Amino acid sequence: MDGFFGGLITSKTRIRILMRLFLNPNQHAYLREMAGEFSVSPSQVRDELQHLNDAGLLEREKSGRQINYRANQKHPLYPELHSMVQKALGMDRILDSIIERLGNLEQAWLLDDYAEGKDTGLIDLLLVGNIDQGNLTDLVAKTERYIGRKIRTLVLHPDEHLTCILSDRSRLLLWEQKQE
Repeated sequence: MDGFFGGLITSKTRIRILMRLFLNPNQHAYLREMAGEFSVSPSQVRDELQHLNDAGLLEREKSGRQINYRANQKHPLYPELHSMVQKALGMDRILDSIIERLGNLEQAWLLDDYAEGKDTGLIDLLLVGNIDQGNLTDLVAKTERYIGRKIRTLVLHPDEHLTCILSDRSRLLLWEQKQE
């Protein structure tokens, strides 16, 4: 993660904030939550949040005594930063491989920690469609070696209901088959 942005951004805390907030822009986080997650002092996170907020890259929303931050999707650099974060985490490679080789894929969902922008090393993917299980097993093993992260998949047939699986989990729709 740091290697991708390391030459461009020198603050590891700033990189982590960008990764956390720009992977799934619908998620928000507050200062102490990020400080605990990144194992750094709240003052380090506060300084970086202030820089990113001053640049217009973040939106702030007060909720009681805490201030929640999220990616500013209206900022002109948002699409590029979102794409860079996906590439840094290997999401682009995962999607390209999945779409090309798995058969009739209808949807691909990112679940749990990564859907919240937390790089924990375990990527949970929900795939909906008529999936070739042999290709999936091979593809997951190769992709894990390539991106240096573990991938756990759950495959559902298109007729199965997603609501029971998605109702209480963080989620991000990565890809959906275009309707013709």
